[in-house]
Amino acid sequence: MAGEEPYPRKILQYMEGFLVSKALFSACELGVFERLQGSQWSASDLALSLGCSEDGMERLLNTCVSLELLTARTDPHGAVVYSNTEMSSMFLLKSSPRSLCQSIEYSSRTIYLCWHYLSDAVREGRNQYEKAFGVDSRDLFEAMYRSDEEMVKFMHLMNSVWNICGRDVITAFDLSPFRCICDLGGCSGALAKQCVSAFPQSTVTIFDLPKVVRTSQQHFVCNQDERICFCEGDFFKDELPQADLYILARILHDWTDQRSVELLTKIYQSCRPGGAVLLVEALLYEDNTGPLTAQLYSLNMLVQTEGRERKASDYSRLLSAAGFTHIQIHNTGKIYDAILAHK
Repeated sequence: MAGEEPYPRKILQYMEGFLVSKALFSACELGVFERLQGSQWSASDLALSLGCSEDGMERLLNTCVSLELLTARTDPHGAVVYSNTEMSSMFLLKSSPRSLCQSIEYSSRTIYLCWHYLSDAVREGRNQYEKAFGVDSRDLFEAMYRSDEEMVKFMHLMNSVWNICGRDVITAFDLSPFRCICDLGGCSGALAKQCVSAFPQSTVTIFDLPKVVRTSQQHFVCNQDERICFCEGDFFKDELPQADLYILARILHDWTDQRSVELLTKIYQSCRPGGAVLLVEALLYEDNTGPLTAQLYSLNMLVQTEGRERKASDYSRLLSAAGFTHIQIHNTGKIYDAILAHK
């Protein structure tokens, strides 16, 4: 309307965005969704059960209703009772195969702390592990895996990501011609499982650091699936297993262009004739106008790693520099996209 005072709605939403994240983080941390699964509780009963104040619990539950994470209704006795939404039951329960609980925990206890130093990261152009956690970050994964607990948290994060997003990127191209596949930095093995499920004639070797391999074998990958095996090593320092296809899923975004070309060149040399490499990354638009999620991820790479998110043309340039040709791009329409390049 003419003469109406401007109202900074978007800016106010952006200012308060972290409040939404912390409400979700706290509800998960306190066990709200777990306790409500398959039942309905009042705020007072839930507070007593979870060892919380009734007033605080009621405020958190009502916030979760507004966020469409919970529903509320009045029972025949006049009490307001809360229950999970279908979305919360699918993604916010630890027992769900599509659970995001571990990702949420990692976001709350690791990423959130690093982002406290975003301004410093922008000024300095480097990650902020030393300020956030008091650890030397010259060896990136020594910093990221600074304790066994932190390593397992990160592996759970990757496991939940690929349980939800893995099939889209693995089936972006027909990978059936590639019988011998090597998943470099395969971590928990979730993407390897998606791969052998989609292409049952293939075998996948998960190549990762020795302590990651041991943890994956103990906690994530069943020994009964003979199509998945492990190889210990550092993909920058050690010889790579020969394969028809190499998968790099959320790997190159950790590294500078120089290190990325170094790794891709090493893969090209190890790759069998007619083989290929599959990159899985969150791609930026060519004009750098989005998507917002990838832009935020790129800032996260600044505070946490040596790398960045890139455009498809950037990855094509890196692949070409390593010798790969016939580069194909597949945009999934979701967070992660796929790039296939041939030797």
